[in-house]
Amino acid sequence: MKLSTLFAAVALGALTISSMGVRAAEPLIVIITPSHDNPFFAAEAKGAEARATELGYATKVYSHDDDANKQNELIDVAIASKAAAIVLDNAGADASVAAVQKAKDAGIPSFLIDREINAKGVAAVQIVSNNYQGATLGAEAFVAALGEKGNYVELLGKESDTNAGIRSKGYHDVIDQYPDMKMVAQQSANWSQTEAYSKMESILQANPDIQGVIAGNDTMAMGALAALEAAGRKDVKVVGFDGSNDVRDAILAGKIVATVLQPAYRQAQYAVELADKYIKTGSTGVDEKISMDCVLVDAANAASLETFQMKN
Repeated sequence: MKLSTLFAAVALGALTISSMGVRAAEPLIVIITPSHDNPFFAAEAKGAEARATELGYATKVYSHDDDANKQNELIDVAIASKAAAIVLDNAGADASVAAVQKAKDAGIPSFLIDREINAKGVAAVQIVSNNYQGATLGAEAFVAALGEKGNYVELLGKESDTNAGIRSKGYHDVIDQYPDMKMVAQQSANWSQTEAYSKMESILQANPDIQGVIAGNDTMAMGALAALEAAGRKDVKVVGFDGSNDVRDAILAGKIVATVLQPAYRQAQYAVELADKYIKTGSTGVDEKISMDCVLVDAANAASLETFQMKN
């Protein structure tokens, strides 16, 4: 390489110079999640980026906004950028398989967090929260808060998301054991706070005699709470799922009964640690599918929750 070319490359960040001579730039980890407007996904991105930086990697952070086509384009960007690995919270269990396979075919391993895909052997790792276990914890708290009886509403997540179905099943495997617990409405609000607000408004008009709302995530729980407060319904018990700071504050204020913490920040960091091991050794040393248990958060321990982590 000519000296002028070398220094131009260094100036562009393609190479770095140390006391040991010339060495390659830091390997790149690309981090792709749904929208950072949702604090859960923002925590994932922040956790992955922080750990990658600590381990000596360059990072690029993107959001696919739950759009499989945009995700596909971002995978193309990662391939063109010659990423060493991709950390991905995917845009659909079926719709994401081809994109992850494309990255694998290009020699780039993908480390999935939060959501699984409907294929094995395509991603290097799939790390998910134990959504069923967490949902049973939330359902038990919900039933107890209602005194084992009452009319209730369930707000479901995005129907294409495997987690939405798993959480709903966990809820019902507990709640349905109580004959005096009656579900009067069940609607998808697609993980959205705005949609949960409007759905809750309509449900309240049709079913004013409700005692509880159980939501598939905290964002929908907050939307439901806002609609209930706007209607003057402070008597309705609400339970969420994720462990967001917003719901933590609502629990401490006595407005929400409980949520279920899934460790988004730590999960993303673990994915980066496994990516680092894979990059250096060619193996993660663990099974492809990894499950991390959830924790019930209620008035007793909510003060210890901070950004999807229990501090104490």
